[in-house]
Amino acid sequence: MIGIVGSIVGGAAYGYLSPIFATFEAVEEGKDDKLFHCFIDGTWSTIERSCMVVRDVKDVCFYSYFSVMDDLRQKGPPHRNYYEIRLLYFPGAFIAAVIGIIVDVPVISFIALCKSPYMLFKGWHRLFHDLIGREGPFLETICVPFAGLAILLWPLAVVGAVLASTLASFFLGAYAGVVVYQESSFMFGLRYVIAALSLYDEYSNDILDMPEGTCFPRPQYRKKVDSSQRTAHSNSFSRPNSLRRAPSRTSSIKNNMVELKSLELLDGLFKECGLVGEKMVSEGLITLEDIEEAKSGTGNRVISIGLPAYVLLQGLLRSAKVNSTGILISDETELTTTNRPRDKFFEWFLNPLLIIKEQIKAENLSASEEDYLSKLVLLSGDAERLKNLIIGPAPESEVKRAELDALARRLQGITKSMTRFPTFKRRFDDLVKTLSDNLAEKHGTSTMTRSKSAFARLISLKSFKGTRTNGSGQGSEHVVRDLEIS
Repeated sequence: MIGIVGSIVGGAAYGYLSPIFATFEAVEEGKDDKLFHCFIDGTWSTIERSCMVVRDVKDVCFYSYFSVMDDLRQKGPPHRNYYEIRLLYFPGAFIAAVIGIIVDVPVISFIALCKSPYMLFKGWHRLFHDLIGREGPFLETICVPFAGLAILLWPLAVVGAVLASTLASFFLGAYAGVVVYQESSFMFGLRYVIAALSLYDEYSNDILDMPEGTCFPRPQYRKKVDSSQRTAHSNSFSRPNSLRRAPSRTSSIKNNMVELKSLELLDGLFKECGLVGEKMVSEGLITLEDIEEAKSGTGNRVISIGLPAYVLLQGLLRSAKVNSTGILISDETELTTTNRPRDKFFEWFLNPLLIIKEQIKAENLSASEEDYLSKLVLLSGDAERLKNLIIGPAPESEVKRAELDALARRLQGITKSMTRFPTFKRRFDDLVKTLSDNLAEKHGTSTMTRSKSAFARLISLKSFKGTRTNGSGQGSEHVVRDLEIS
């Protein structure tokens, strides 16, 4: 139900906002025939991108989901240690969850309702102040209409915040059942019900920049709380420096454009995969069988996982050689923790890659070891080809080989997780099509088609050899011989 409602709301919002943004981009400085572009821009492009989104959702449902489930189904629990379900605490956890919902939902809703006027007038005060001084969201001309619309719709944002708090209170209250099960104590669950009110009150004070503190008690609802967790817990609800001082009011939106986007990085990865893939096709490392398997949908690890992992490895090797703090992309753009995309999904890949880069730097690999690791990453999905391929001398030390094997497996594991990214499969299909076209151009499309046709006719004639003749009366044996010669 959440997916259906989210699809409807998200689709409506995209279909409405995308043409509006395209219209404002059409009247930017330096554009010719602005009136024409105001009506044309954002029409067909919105339809195309909507179809792309539908395709990406289909890939997530029919590819990414089943890929994850296959891993869960095929891999047993670590060390065969199964989790024990303690049914004895289920009744107490259920009762604590019900009590938490009964207590926390009305109280949190009341707190949010009481703080809503403060949020309303403080938001208006900030927006009008920016409007008069042409600061903040009113600094850029393209954003003035949207900032003005934000003033009119700010009450709706306040209402949405109150409703969101009410909705979140159900989950906050129900979490008391989880506490009861984890701590094996019904009393700790009741303590959490009271502590949740304090947590929400302090969190909302930080968001609204209100005085710190709360009138609700916060009893301890965990048996063991170490010092590090206690410090992190106290820091998480004390107002950080970013909230104590007002944000910079002279910053322009243009200054924030240095932040890289995850989709742009993915496009860059596949562009590099296309260039490297063409080179490998010419060298014979990627064969026609690999491309046909990838096109058939059965999956080919050399192209689907090995090729992107190989490209990532080359970036890590370049970064380690120049002692970069981040990862050097092919166009000499450095991806660091400061300009990285802010998507939480992207952090799952960046942090492990940075760790692998440091491990590669510590290994101090030679040229032959780098070549060995590169071919290992590319072809480890095909053990037979890796065994037959001459990839240079392997490291003599067994420890060194084991370390390189571990790096290759980790990098391929990260790449396999990246293949489940919503837009990955669409880009991968385009990459396979490009490699297939390049291979056809290399060998000659007409020659390949003629050879396949002749081979098919040869098989057909051999099946009926001696029983049929062609239109001129020539025996089938002569036709077969002519085809074999051709």
